Amino acid sequence: MKVLAIDDQQLVLLPLEKRLKELGYQVQTATNASDGIDAYDSFNPDLVIVDINLPEISGLEIIRYIRITNNDQLPIMVLSGVTNDETITNGFDLGINDYMKKPLSLNEISARVKRLIGAPEVQNATTSDVMIQQRCVGVVIPCYNEEERLLSTEFLNYIEKNTGYHLCFVNDGSKDNTLQVLKDLQKGREDYITVYDCERNGGKAEAVRLGMLHMAKKEDLDFIGFLDADLSTDLADFDDLVKTIENSEFKIVSGSRISRMGANITKESARKIISLTINYIIRKILKMDFKDTQCGAKIFRKDVIKTVFSEKFVTQWIFDVEIFKRMTHHYGLKKAKAYLCEQPLKRWIHADGSKLSMKDSVKIVFQLAQIAWVYRAKKLEVKDVNANELKVA
Repeated sequence: MKVLAIDDQQLVLLPLEKRLKELGYQVQTATNASDGIDAYDSFNPDLVIVDINLPEISGLEIIRYIRITNNDQLPIMVLSGVTNDETITNGFDLGINDYMKKPLSLNEISARVKRLIGAPEVQNATTSDVMIQQRCVGVVIPCYNEEERLLSTEFLNYIEKNTGYHLCFVNDGSKDNTLQVLKDLQKGREDYITVYDCERNGGKAEAVRLGMLHMAKKEDLDFIGFLDADLSTDLADFDDLVKTIENSEFKIVSGSRISRMGANITKESARKIISLTINYIIRKILKMDFKDTQCGAKIFRKDVIKTVFSEKFVTQWIFDVEIFKRMTHHYGLKKAKAYLCEQPLKRWIHADGSKLSMKDSVKIVFQLAQIAWVYRAKKLEVKDVNANELKVA
């Protein structure tokens, strides 16, 4: 029994293909309508599973080609995130046999396939708790000397159960065995784990920037974010940030430690005073009421990646402030406020060695002054350019 699956996102096709082959089906895949039609002509499938939202040519055209051009009545299933009634109705008018809305489990997809074309006789076929997601997300994870702290098992368990995630580990010139650990982690998982190697340590800001620009080249990703390697932000919490951005008009959703959203920050009075001072300065620089810009968990729409990450950051550590400042420069303060969202995280841990020292906290104050100066100068440059353009006009 042969199944042809057509979807523009490899992170959807890979687990689907693997599961159907485990159940004994012959499977062929395609990532666009043109290749899908060619595969239909040559593969002669018993079932076609197709997405509606394909690049350039809609999945409806594939259905039309099968049903009308070829007058073929083989079973067709739609697997899509489209919820538009008119589109779904058009699909059924063309003769689809089933419609499945992402997200849904591989178990449900398998059951629907079996209902339409039966199942091969496979011994000891197990069930699967893997979910096919509606969106595909790239996650950049900067790593510097993380050989002992990298929680490989947690990352693997999550992405194996929740498809739609492509992890990009950025080795930021580590001096320990981090690069080898990352390569071992990637082995056999190259389709959804990337290792980006920086020969020299350039700081977290540069590692994240290079990773984000690298992942932005992947056309099948809907959103791209970054996360700390020590998983101080839980993966389930990060997924909540993704759900917020995919169901809103926000361009950036930033995680915030709950303690910064109103609870006591710390019992250490000196550190508390410095933290409150830093937060006050940041709010003055940004002219926004952000409680926690420095949390290492953010998710972005792809259309702002170039705006935010094309240029090097002024500082190596508090680049989060620069991210929001760049959004303000590009869109204006009013629009930037509408495009940015701060969402409290349910869980936050301080991994060993991840806390900033008092000395580092004091350094941050001076770095913030540097950011304020640089972006004030940028603003003045823009004003001068605009004034000159008006004079010429």
